[in-house]
Order: sequence, then structure tokens, then C-alpha cells
Amino acid sequence: MLNDLNPYSITNNLTEPFFELSPDLLCIAGFDGYFKRINPAVSKTLGYSMEELYSRPINDFVYHDDKDITTKVREQLTQNDPLFNFENRYVTKSGEIVWLSWTSLPVSNDKLVFAIAKNITHKKKLEEEQERVFSNLTKTNGNLTQLMYSASHDLRAPVKNLLVLFDMLDISKVYNAETLEFINVLKFTTETLNDTLDKYLNLLTKKDEQDGIAEEINLANSLNAVLQSINSLIQNSKATLKVDFSAFETIRFNKVQLESIFLNLVTNSIKYAKPDCLPVVSIYTQKINGVSQLIVADNGLGFDMEKVKDKIFGLHEKFHSYSDSRGIGLYLVYNYIINSGGQIAVESRINEGTTFAISFKV
Repeated sequence: MLNDLNPYSITNNLTEPFFELSPDLLCIAGFDGYFKRINPAVSKTLGYSMEELYSRPINDFVYHDDKDITTKVREQLTQNDPLFNFENRYVTKSGEIVWLSWTSLPVSNDKLVFAIAKNITHKKKLEEEQERVFSNLTKTNGNLTQLMYSASHDLRAPVKNLLVLFDMLDISKVYNAETLEFINVLKFTTETLNDTLDKYLNLLTKKDEQDGIAEEINLANSLNAVLQSINSLIQNSKATLKVDFSAFETIRFNKVQLESIFLNLVTNSIKYAKPDCLPVVSIYTQKINGVSQLIVADNGLGFDMEKVKDKIFGLHEKFHSYSDSRGIGLYLVYNYIINSGGQIAVESRINEGTTFAISFKV
């Protein structure tokens, strides 16, 4: 049974087309908590017939968790207090939940509320998905940080032991030049590894202080430090490195993170070289429309960008069948760049190599 107030007498002929055709939910409700006039969009959104919507209290259609707050807000309206951007949930006839954002104006003399609502369900779902992704990313970052801390900490002991052994070794009794050179290379590599572990531990244990700290870094010096640490890998792979930092020679960035970027991109270029082709890695700077870019390009296996798309920087994502691949390197590179306010882009084709373009924040 409909309310005593004739719903069709409230609006006149001039407003009728606007009322009937509006995609937003237009309502006139009484202070008694019943709909007095609604447009077709209300029925279409909630799935109830006009008769069903008029015959039951409005709160019957409100999601149970939102009934109390909706009742309180409705009481405020009866006190002649307008309402803006109030969000609550309704349950459709099929049982689905829809989010509505209301703007309501009371007319105390007539004991009526004129209201308009927008369906924001899609927006809410996007927000929930973004929150879920952010929560997972935060958890993943925490786990990865803990993993890096544990790995760096656990590796220090054997590295320290190696350094002690090198100190105990009397190289004056080594007469073979090739053996002596081999020992020196091992010692240098171990010392470099020890320094790197110390840097990472310092970075991790003082994460809150280190985050965002940047300094002016000479790109050539940073790259050379990395290349020295992987000298054996470069020699064994017979890789050719072409370096040109003439466009700009320094950048303001976190030193440890920049060395990690160089390390991951260069080692990946060598690791994923084509079997029938010696690796060639080009590392250079350029300025495009005033933006400073660091380019790392290779002639390796490449990716099918249509398949990998945005997965390329995902944690534990692997695109080649190498047993020692862990899918962490590019994830770290991406996070270092994005967290500093920069951007990174990838161009690649199968068997035609890969180019990473890092744009630094000015």
C-alpha cells in the first residue's frame, strides 16, 4: 500500500522529464522514513519495483552494517541539517551490495527530504582493490627486507672467515705468477663482497634514516665499483661494455641503490645473452625534453612484451628457464627508481635485446 501522500503530486510538469530521465538516483523522502517520490534510476539500481520501494521503510533496503549510521544521519536531517557526500550501502533485490553517495536537503515545513545519490560501487571496488594491492605490496616489501637483512647478516660470517684466511696466507711463498694473480683476484672479490654486505646491513638497519637520502654520485665511479666486483663474470662471458656518460656525469641518488641498479641490470644482460652471440652492453646517459635518463641496453634474449607486460618488475617473476633465476633483481630496480620519484621504461623484443630507460627525478 502506497503512502497517503501522492508521489506524483510533489513534482510539476516542468521538472518531470529531468526527474524521470536522470541517471542519478533522485528521491523525495518523508520524515517518517518512507520514499514519497523516486525516479526510475532508483528502481533500476536496487532491482525493486516502484510499489515495493514505496511500501517499505527506506531502512529496510539499507545494508545491515549501515542501518544505525543511516538512522542517525536521517535524524539530523529532520533537524534541518543538510547532508553532503554521505556514503552508505544498500542491498539490491538480488542480494548484491551497492554503494551510494548522497546529498540531501531537508524542507522542514513539508517534512520532506530532497536527495540525490550517485552509484559509486565501481569506485569503491577500485579502492578496495588498490588497498588490497597496497597491503600485499607492503607485506611483500617487509618480507623482502627481512630476507635481505637475514641473507646479508648470515653471509658476513663466512666472508669474514675468508678474509682471515687471506690474512694468514703467506703469499711470499707463492712463486707461480698465475696462482698469485688468482689469489689476489679472490681476495679482492671477497673484500668487495664484504664491503657490499656491510653497506646493505647499514642500509637495512637504518632504513628509516636512509630512505630518501640522496647524494651527488659520479656515475662512472659507481659503475666501475660494480664492474670490479663482477670482473670475472665479464671476462668469462667475453662481454663488451660500451659506456658513455657525456650527456651528464653525475646524478643525485642513493649510492647503495644506484650500485644495486647497475649490478642487477649488467649481470642480467650478461646472464641472458644469446647462446650464439657474445654479450654487448651499452650504458649511457641522455637528456630527452629536459629529462635526465640513464640507459642500459643489451643484445640478449629479450622479452615478448605482449606476454610479460607489467609483470616484468613483479616479485619472483621469471621469463627465462634459468635455474638460478629468482625474479628479485628487476623488482628491486623498479622499487629503487619509483620510490625515489623516478620512472623506468622497458623496450624489448625476443632475440633482439632489451633496453631499460631510467628517468631520474629532477
